[in-house]
Formats: sequence, structure tokens, C-alpha cells
Amino acid sequence: MVQIQHELEEQINRVFAPEDEALRYALQASAEAGLPQINISPIEGKLLQFLALVSQARTILEIGTLGGYSGLWLARALPPDGRLITLEMNPQHASVARRVFEHAGVGERVEIRLGRALELLPALVDEGAGPFDLIFIDADKPPYPRYLDWALQLSHPGTIIVADNCLRDGRFIHEPVDEVTAGIVEYCRRITSDPRLFSLALNIDEGYRDGFTVTLVREG
Repeated sequence: MVQIQHELEEQINRVFAPEDEALRYALQASAEAGLPQINISPIEGKLLQFLALVSQARTILEIGTLGGYSGLWLARALPPDGRLITLEMNPQHASVARRVFEHAGVGERVEIRLGRALELLPALVDEGAGPFDLIFIDADKPPYPRYLDWALQLSHPGTIIVADNCLRDGRFIHEPVDEVTAGIVEYCRRITSDPRLFSLALNIDEGYRDGFTVTLVREG
């Protein structure tokens, strides 16, 4: 059964989310630089791109850049005058991502901000950088609820908020067992109990047995 699911995922990726030269370069650049091999899957990247396109996103915020693979999927959904701001605390990761964006020809649409996200997010609010049309959260898990607080301040009705790794090891986490799962549990509790938000969870990546939550910010 596991083998069948893996083959199905490979077929879906190959047909619906084939990686071109720029995406393969992003993965190769990350691997050669020794970055953690924890990129989202191609079908997850395609889903991010789909959500950005269907929402006609002109402004996107990404919390957690890594080597730029997910950011590349997102940047390609933007119009020429669109803007992706991506936050990364590791200078080496940011350097790789910058090369990836330039190589793909989307560098002019992307701004990488270096530093801790919980310090950069208040500055975005203060400078009036938002609201953003789509926000992707894929960073350290314990602060996920705090990232949500800031994401809501940087949103408008109609903003889509996507968070990675909200399913762990192929299961939904009901009870926290450490600070990582505590952050995820509280994040999911918030997005399902807040009447301003409309959310669902998707178990997308069989390879990692992981998944997204997708949240729509509603009126009121």
C-alpha cells in the first residue's frame, strides 16, 4: 500500500508539477550548500502557486525562506509588478535563495529580509508593508501561534494563510508532547476556532507524511 501511494505521488508530481531547470537548480544549490533537505514537495509548490494565482495575489509574505524553492513557486505566480517579501534568519540560506531567485529571473520581485521573523514582522506592520494577499508560514514550529498573530495583522479579508508541517508523521496532532507539537496544536486550535477564519488541513506529501493547513481570512 505504501509503495502504491508513493508511486501515485510521483505520477502526480510528474504530470501536474514537473520541475523545470530553475526549480531543479534551486534544489541543487541548496544541496551543494549543505542546507537541510526539508523543501516542500513539487505538488505543494504547485498548490502554493495555484492559491496565489486564484487569489490574484500581488503581495506575498513568506516566513521561512530556506533555499528559495517554495519562494520560487510563489514568485512565479506574481505579476511583473508584484512583490514577495521572504524572511530568513540564516545568512547562508538567504545567500543561496538570492542566487536561486536571480537565476530564475524573478529577483526583482523578491525581497529577502534577514533576521528573526518575530523581530522582522513588527517592523512590517510599523512600515505599513501589508496587507498581503497570501502568507506562507514554514519556519520553526513553537512560535506558529505568534506567527499567526502577526499574519492576521498583515492580512485583509480574502487573504490566504498557508502553514506547512501542521500534520506530523501522517497524523493530526491532538495533544502536545513537546514545544514543537505544542506550537502546531495551538495554531490549529486557533485557526479552527476563530470565527474570522475558515480553514482546512490537507495531507499532501506522502513522502514526508506531512501537510498544509489553508486558512481564508473572512470579514469581521
